[in-house]
Amino acid sequence: MDPLEASRLVTDEYSAKILVATFKKAKSAIDLSREYGIPIAACYRRIHALERAGLIRCTERALTQKGKRISLYMSQLKNAYIFFENGRLRVRFQLATGITKDFGGDWKAVDVIEPAFQTPSPAQ
Repeated sequence: MDPLEASRLVTDEYSAKILVATFKKAKSAIDLSREYGIPIAACYRRIHALERAGLIRCTERALTQKGKRISLYMSQLKNAYIFFENGRLRVRFQLATGITKDFGGDWKAVDVIEPAFQTPSPAQ
């Protein structure tokens, strides 16, 4: 995952709500959807993306009153840092386990595409 993708993941409205809501207590996708107004399909998509990045994990499989198994998710993100310094975008996640993940590998600059047009100078 590149730094831009990593920064988008935690700053996305639904992902941010999920990470904050599951910081202290594990919750199901259904609870997150109902409590925070996240459409259920979008909630599952964000949960899966956050799981792939290691920012959330299933901590428990519970049985509902109707006998259905549901997963309870807990945030693994302790700190997130998004830096723009000296022309470089850098993203660092510190997990509850103590692991630090630097997205972008060796913290290289993100390639920025030059604009297709340029503003003419006053002399033109």
